[in-house]
Amino acid sequence: MNFRRSLAALSLAATLVGPAAWAALPITPGADTPLPSLAPMVKRASPSVVNIATRGTIKESAGQRNPLLDDPFFRRFFDAPPDSRPRERQFQSAGSGVIVDAKNGYIITNNHVIENASEITITLLDNRSFSAKVIGTDEGSDVAVLQAKEPNLVAMALGDSSKLEVGDYVVAIGNPFGLQHTVTAGIVSALGRSGITPEGYEDFIQTDASINPGNSGGALVNLRGELVGINSAILSGGGGNIGIGFAIPVNMIKGVMDQLIRYGQVRRGILGVNIYAVSPEIAKEFGLHDTSGALVKGVGRGSSAEKAGVKTGDVITSLNGAAVRSPGELRNAIGMLRVGDKVDIGLLRDGKQLEVTAVVAERSEADIATAAQINPGLEGAEFADAPQAGGVLVRAIADGSPAAQAGLKANDLIVGVGRTPVSSMKAFRTAAKGANVIVLNVRRGPLTVLIQIR
Repeated sequence: MNFRRSLAALSLAATLVGPAAWAALPITPGADTPLPSLAPMVKRASPSVVNIATRGTIKESAGQRNPLLDDPFFRRFFDAPPDSRPRERQFQSAGSGVIVDAKNGYIITNNHVIENASEITITLLDNRSFSAKVIGTDEGSDVAVLQAKEPNLVAMALGDSSKLEVGDYVVAIGNPFGLQHTVTAGIVSALGRSGITPEGYEDFIQTDASINPGNSGGALVNLRGELVGINSAILSGGGGNIGIGFAIPVNMIKGVMDQLIRYGQVRRGILGVNIYAVSPEIAKEFGLHDTSGALVKGVGRGSSAEKAGVKTGDVITSLNGAAVRSPGELRNAIGMLRVGDKVDIGLLRDGKQLEVTAVVAERSEADIATAAQINPGLEGAEFADAPQAGGVLVRAIADGSPAAQAGLKANDLIVGVGRTPVSSMKAFRTAAKGANVIVLNVRRGPLTVLIQIR
């Protein structure tokens, strides 16, 4: 590759002539000496990056409206209409996408780029424009798959994000602020970033390649022109680039894309464990060398984890041979597996390394529906009678669901609604029926807590 040979030549020149001469650059090469340039790679990759324009309608919540419209005196004095229902407004937005399958016309972008869109228009590098339809979206990973079967599409080769290292050169291609096919370059600043969007499945690549609004859904490529990530978010106080951008690794994209194309959604499974971070105190108590791993605080009855032999007090250290450094990593890894997949779990128990195999279970749609029917604020929770303990057992909680946000956790035992004791699912439904707000009396280990559900 000319770029690498030229870069090696410049490095060799620096070694031979010494620091003083290197400081006197710029070098004036001969007419036949190729200059190091990313242009050849950019020319190959750019036709695969598209502009995405969307139109749609969204409902404005009360917080988005002028608060004066909610004042009865103001409405009466200015003869404002009495209708206080949420209002709809039209919107237009723009982002980027990447063609990953030319034959079938599949385009990868971010979920937030096409969210609420009723019209999606794709524009190519050669200025051809056409409409696209949504194949599937996944809010958890912020990935969406579109389809537009058009002739002469150019797909981008998919790389292997597991081989990225901090310091590798990368290039971002997208449409920031509507400036089509803008190219910026930088390095991989960090890997495995999480906590950017707390309810999401995250394993971000951090880069200092300039990423701005409109870059979302665009390509992060290596020097071979292979897709290694989809640009997704920036860390910024004012909405512009400050050198901290985040991209979804292409290896995560592959798994999500496959499920979206096959099912139209991501069918995430569960192990049925309640996990916590390993604190220094816990590491000392368990005789661990560091705070890596995920401490199992509880195991759901009848869950995949229980059937595999996982026990409360175990520390999960690996998944399919890959080290688990935190509860977030474990959550992300399980969230990317398919229902029915076998997973090898490395455990530390009583100072000994063990390995068990579990089968990722499917969430019970019937139980989730039942929870939502009891109260919308319970959506995402799976319940079961707990005859021995008396009450209702929370078998599992869907990450990011209303039930999780309210504070419910797996293995909680619901023993009352308000002042009404409950000993079964039937009693639970009866006590909660018709209430907009319910207060759950929950036993959590040795503690009793009250959780408000709206």
